[in-house]
Amino acid sequence: MYLALEQFNLDLKRIFWVLMFFRSGQVAKWSKNLFYIKADTSIFFILSWSTFKQQFWAQFFLVNTETNTTNILERSSYYQNNWIVEDYLDSFQILVSNTGYMDPYTLVVKFQRGLRSRIQNQITMGCPEDTNPEV
Repeated sequence: MYLALEQFNLDLKRIFWVLMFFRSGQVAKWSKNLFYIKADTSIFFILSWSTFKQQFWAQFFLVNTETNTTNILERSSYYQNNWIVEDYLDSFQILVSNTGYMDPYTLVVKFQRGLRSRIQNQITMGCPEDTNPEV
């Protein structure tokens, strides 16, 4: 989908049109916050398309990928949630590849911390020793 900028004669129309599509995730929170500020102050502080692009890039496209991914792993909000373990592992590995973390202990602790409680408990209790492989 491409934005046909020539269809909009005012930057604010362009900006509001784009904001209509921000319906979930962080981008939706950012958009709502812009409107809350407008409601509180009666001023929409992003008045030009170039300012909008600058604000958007600053908010969502951090220059330093390593710092960004490290921050994600350091927050307490990176969890498995409804993912299957394989998907959580894939996502975790992508993040780790961008962080520069090398210490295996640190990686295990961070990975386990994000798992569902039930799975964490199973890991903590460990697997029973397999004394009879025939069973």
